[in-house]
Amino acid sequence: MRKKRNYTRERKPDTKFKSIVTERFINYLMEDGKKAVAEKIMYDAFDIIKKQTKEEPLSVFEKALENVSPLVEVASKRIGGANYQVPREVRPERKFMLAARWLIQAARNKKGKAMSEKLSEELMLAAKNEGTAIKKKLDTHRMAEANRAFAHFSR
Repeated sequence: MRKKRNYTRERKPDTKFKSIVTERFINYLMEDGKKAVAEKIMYDAFDIIKKQTKEEPLSVFEKALENVSPLVEVASKRIGGANYQVPREVRPERKFMLAARWLIQAARNKKGKAMSEKLSEELMLAAKNEGTAIKKKLDTHRMAEANRAFAHFSR
């Protein structure tokens, strides 16, 4: 049997910052195929970051992504009729996906403001190693640490 091919997509950078990472984040942010709305939210969030921190918004964004990206996670594995939470390293593509998902979810769960304001706030907090998305990462790491005894079951 042939080995499964690994397809990697050619990605186009976003229009404003010429960054592939930003474009991928916008795609995660998008709902119901409304990319223009997602882009507006993202760029407005970047404008808010620029006003409040007086820093380059792209560097704050990248720092936030780096801080939220998990190093280890747990995967469920069935061994001898019992399910074990086995800690394992996170692949780079999955790191980005989890970080983006956690940042967006944290922003969406806040109430009473425009999405761009909530997203900018969450990005700035994550860049300083604070906020809900960072808490999610720490919980994931704590879970992996608690189940370190089952690391020898890794796939």
